[in-house]
Amino acid sequence: MGHNHCSCGIFGIFLGFLTGVIWLLFVVLGWVTILLGVIGLTGLFVTVLNFLIALIGFLAFLIFGLCLFKKAWHHCK
Repeated sequence: MGHNHCSCGIFGIFLGFLTGVIWLLFVVLGWVTILLGVIGLTGLFVTVLNFLIALIGFLAFLIFGLCLFKKAWHHCK
C-alpha cells in the first residue's frame, strides 16, 4: 500500500467517519439503551453493549477522521 495506508476512496472514508459519528450520537443520546430496553434487555449487559458501541464508534471516528484529514491534506498540497 505504500506510505498512504488509506487505500479506499474519499467517499468510503467519509462514510466510515459519518458512521462513527452516528454511533457515538446514538449512545450519547441514549437511543441504544432505549432500543435495548424495548426488546427486553436490561442491566449489566446493556451497559457493556453501550460501552462497546461507544468504543467502536469512537475508534471509527478517530481512524476514518485521520484518513479523511490525510486525504484532504494530500489533495491540498
